[in-house]
Order: sequence, then structure tokens, then C-alpha cells
Amino acid sequence: MHIETRNLSHIYAKGTAMENKALTDVNVTIERGTWTAIVGSTGSGKSTFIQHLNGLLKPTSGQVLINGKDINAKGVPLVEVRRTVGLVFQYPEHQIFETTVYNEVAYGPRNLGFKDAEVTEAVRTALEKVGLDYGDFKDRSPLELSGGEKRKVAIASVLAMRPQIMVLDEATAGLDPCGRERLLREIARLKKDLGLTIVWVTHNLNEVLTYADKVIVFHKGRLALQGKPMEVFSQVELCEKVKLGVPQLLELEYKLKARGLKPPNRFTTLEEAKKAIANLLRGENR
Repeated sequence: MHIETRNLSHIYAKGTAMENKALTDVNVTIERGTWTAIVGSTGSGKSTFIQHLNGLLKPTSGQVLINGKDINAKGVPLVEVRRTVGLVFQYPEHQIFETTVYNEVAYGPRNLGFKDAEVTEAVRTALEKVGLDYGDFKDRSPLELSGGEKRKVAIASVLAMRPQIMVLDEATAGLDPCGRERLLREIARLKKDLGLTIVWVTHNLNEVLTYADKVIVFHKGRLALQGKPMEVFSQVELCEKVKLGVPQLLELEYKLKARGLKPPNRFTTLEEAKKAIANLLRGENR
């Protein structure tokens, strides 16, 4: 199931003194089963873009199509759109409101009309998919959980509705490096096990290099660049022009080459970078 936007534009407070053109003529395609990163400076239109993908915002003009169907067309049930496309907001723990983990994860399925037995099974399966034991967590208060556990509960709340596409807005924001890495590995596992399409807003370009199949760059509400991460980040001058920069790992590679040191392969993870530098320090690959 793929996503396509055609000339997608959005204007906040149109026709008023506060009018703001958040998106202008955005045309992108996100293929089924891929991990697509959405990047850009603050205010570039990233969050506005993803909120169109499950109908939370409606376009001022243009279309959003899921598997070729315009989700804003007359007669298309919004509940089906939101069941297909799950959205996890930035700092989702701030939006948790139920008294138990069970009720929090069950909220979506109940609103979709699941029967009681189906709700229980959906909650059990979703919690286990994100690595939280059903028996240990179902009766706990979300307020007692760690930051990483709260993120997992938020993701489980979306998974319980059995989406085919998961959209995450800054899913790792506020977590320590170990917490970020654990959560990203969990998302990668879910993508593989469930065949999910992942759309992921982030500011961490190193993580994009490691996990994403494709990166879409926004600048001032417009599509600036798109392609495979290495293809996009190799355009250093253009990345700097749209105030994006390049991942630290690539920047390190460029600095090594500027000093006449040539790593044998490009590295996309910290471990690969450490290994390459160790080899260079031993006098290899000069």
C-alpha cells in the first residue's frame, strides 16, 4: 500500500492577517514497505505534511492518495483512513490520558468497533509486538512508566488498530542515545515482521543514514530534495542551502578524505566509523 501526494498545498488561516503557506505543491510517492524519513529545518512543513496522511488535516488544494484512492474524496470513511494510517505524535506521553496501559491501548480498537474479545487480543498482541509483557503492563498506570516505555505504549496504541502505514513525528525526541537506539531497532523489527510502511519525521540525520530507505527534504513548505539517503546527503552544498547539513558520519568521512585518508567503504553506523578509523590509524587504506 503506497502513499502519493499530488500538488499538495496547505494554508493556515487562509484569507486572514495570520495567513501562512505551510505547504506548496508537494508531489511525493512513498512505496509500500519502505522506511521514509521526513527532514527539514524547524517550520519547513514536516509536521503539516504528515498530518495530511491520515486526514487529520485536509489540503487547501491537491490530493493525498493511499493505494490510488483520494482519502479526502466524498464518501471515503475517515475511520478507515485512520485505521490504515496510524499516527504517533511527538512526545506522545504528553497525550496519554487513560488510567491503565490496557485502556490506553484499547482506546483505538474500541472506537473502531472491535468486540471485547477482539479488543483484548489486539491489546495483548500490540504490547507484545513492542516488547512489553501483557501480564506485567496491562494494569499499570502509564504515569509509572519510563520515557521509553511510554513511547512503546503510544506505538502499541497505534498497532492495536492494525494499520498498514505508521507515521511517527519525532519518535525519539527527548530520549537518551540508548533509548533512541532501542526504540529505532524496535520500529525496524516491526517494519520487518508486520510489513509496515514507516514514515518518520526526525532531525537526527545519522539515524536517517542508518535506518531510512528514502529521505524527503522540506524547505519553507516546499519539496527540496528526495531520494536515497546517500544520494541526498552527497549533495552537500544543496543540503547546506536548505539549512539541513549532512550527517556527522558523512561529515567525518569528508574530513578524513580532505586529509588524504580514504576509508575503504562508506560508513552508515558509528561502529562502521570506529572500525574504519582504527584501520586508518594502523596505516591501512591510506
